Amino acid sequence: MDDPILNAEEREAINAGRWFSSLSPSLRHDILRCAYVKRLKDGDLITARGDPAEEWMACAKGAVRVSSTSLSGKQITFTYVEPGIWFGDVSIIDGDSRTHDAYAHGDTTILCVACADFQKILTLHVEFYEAMLKLQARRIRQLFGLVEDLSTLPLRSRLAKQLLHLARSYGVPCLNNSQETRIGLHLAQEELAQLLGASRQRVNQELKAMEREEAIRIEAGGIVIHDRNALMRVSEADL
Repeated sequence: MDDPILNAEEREAINAGRWFSSLSPSLRHDILRCAYVKRLKDGDLITARGDPAEEWMACAKGAVRVSSTSLSGKQITFTYVEPGIWFGDVSIIDGDSRTHDAYAHGDTTILCVACADFQKILTLHVEFYEAMLKLQARRIRQLFGLVEDLSTLPLRSRLAKQLLHLARSYGVPCLNNSQETRIGLHLAQEELAQLLGASRQRVNQELKAMEREEAIRIEAGGIVIHDRNALMRVSEADL
C-alpha cells in the first residue's frame, strides 16, 4: 500500500528542485496540498504511450525512464527524470494522449497531481501560467541542444556529455577520493547505449578508451568520474 506522505529526504528533493523552488510559497503550498504519493518498484510502468493524461507528476526518489519502442521493436530512451523534476505536463496542457512510456528505474517515489486539480491551481494562480511557460521554454532549449549534438558531435563527445550530465544529476562523492564522483544512477551499458541512440558495442569501446585515458573508472557498481576536466575536453571535441 502506498505511504501517503513523503519522507524527509523525498520532500527535500521536491522542495530543492530548481523550478519548483522558484515558485511562490502559496503556489507551492497549493500544489503539495493536492498531491498524492505513489511508490513503485524497478520496471513498474507509470504511464504508457497513448494513455489519457490523468496526472501531472514529479520524481521524489529514484528515477523515471522516459522511452519509446520503434515499429521494429527497438527500445529508445530519451531521458531519465531525476528527483525534483516535474514531468507529464505536456499532455495535461494540450489534453492529448501521452507521447511516451514512463517506467520506474529502481525503487522510485513519484508525487502526483490529478488533472482536475492541476486545472484548478491554474485558475487560482496566474503565476502558474508563466511558470509553466518558462518550464516548457527550458525544455525546448534542452531539446534543441540534444538535436544539435546528434547532428554535429561524434559518439565519443556525446557520451562524455551524457556522463557529465549524469554526474551532475546523480553524482555521489567517493569516500576514498573527494575529487572523484560516482554516478549513482545504475545503468547497464545497454541502457546507456539506448540513451545515446548507439549500439552497446560502440559505447563499450568508447568507455574503455576513456578508462585508458584515466578520465573515468568502470567498476562493478557503476561508473566513476576520475578526471572531470579530461571528460569535459572530450565532450567539447567536434572531430
